[in-house]
Amino acid sequence: MTLWVFGYGSLLWNPGFTPVETAHARLEGYARSFCMRSIHHRGTEDDPGLVLALDANPNGACDGLAMQMHEAEYDATMAYLRERELVSSAYLEKVLPLTFKDGREVLAVTYVIDPDHVQYCGSLDLEEQARIIATAVGGRGPNSEYLFNTASHLAELGIPDAELDWLCARVRALIA
Repeated sequence: MTLWVFGYGSLLWNPGFTPVETAHARLEGYARSFCMRSIHHRGTEDDPGLVLALDANPNGACDGLAMQMHEAEYDATMAYLRERELVSSAYLEKVLPLTFKDGREVLAVTYVIDPDHVQYCGSLDLEEQARIIATAVGGRGPNSEYLFNTASHLAELGIPDAELDWLCARVRALIA
């Protein structure tokens, strides 16, 4: 039983459970990007937003947060995560190896994009991403709020992401 979850987007600031332990971690072979159209949480079917996903990239790596679940709450936590993350089947649930800053390695439940899913949009340039994020709103609020929360939590954790920083500046300019 894998008791770790990898957070790289909204799980950083809204995991939906209280972790026993958290640690900075790196996932090799994937890159964080706005490559998933959001038709539920940050957009609608008529006006999709964008959310972050892990896109397979043999030369990529994603830094994020490993969060250990309470063993006694494993079933409830996994049920919650599956209801939240697998709402449209655009994410695939995988158990992947993470490396902590201190060198430890663990296996973690990780949600990655299915590149064959209709919501996958890995080819959007940053300007188009910014235009979509600036205007989309879904069941959990404005798409821009998702971007700003994720970028600020990455900054608080000391995890740089130049693309998210650029998107934040551009979306703020578009909103103004």
